[in-house]
Amino acid sequence: MSYGKAVRDELRVPTRELRHAIPQVYAGYKELHDSALAPGVLDTKTKELIALAIAVGKECDGCIAAHAHAAVLHGASPQEAAEAIGVTFLMNGGPATVYGARAFAAFQEFYSQQMSQPDGRQPVG
Repeated sequence: MSYGKAVRDELRVPTRELRHAIPQVYAGYKELHDSALAPGVLDTKTKELIALAIAVGKECDGCIAAHAHAAVLHGASPQEAAEAIGVTFLMNGGPATVYGARAFAAFQEFYSQQMSQPDGRQPVG
C-alpha cells in the first residue's frame, strides 16, 4: 500500500476545492508554512524531519505524505527519517508505531523515486 503518492493524489481535488473556497486562509497558511520551514539556525531538512515526526504524532496521513516528500527533496536520508520517526514512539506510544511505519513507507517511496532520477543524486538541502 502506498502512503505517499496515493495519499497526496487522493487529497489533491478536495484540497484544491477548499483552497478555492477560502483562498485568504490558504494564503495565510502558506505564509506561515514558508516562514516556519525557512532555513535559520535549523536547516529546512531538519525542520521537515521535525514536521514528519509531528505528523506521525498527530496521525495525519496527508501531513505524513507532504513532509516525507519534502524531507526527501531537502536531502534527508532514510536513516535520518527513521530516527526522527523513532522519537515519536517515545512521545506517542503505540499509535506512533503504526503511523511511524506509514511515515517510513511514504519516505521510502519518495526516496526511491528521487534516487531513480536520471542524475541519481539526492538534492542538497
